[in-house]
Amino acid sequence: MARVLELQFLNQENKTVTIRLDAPIEPVDPAAVNAAMDTVIAQNIFTSSGGNYTSKKGARIVDRAVSDIDLG
Repeated sequence: MARVLELQFLNQENKTVTIRLDAPIEPVDPAAVNAAMDTVIAQNIFTSSGGNYTSKKGARIVDRAVSDIDLG
């Protein structure tokens, strides 16, 4: 099962922009995630087609299971 940490921000157009990080360190430290997101916003590290990131919307861990299908 693949785990991904998603960091969700709002940009200048108030649209959601998501950064996905594969294989996050477990357990995820909410304080570290919060601080990292603050740094991304404060230093304008990333931008989107809708402008700079302006605020945090949320963060979450997403689990994804992949099963191959035998076709013969």
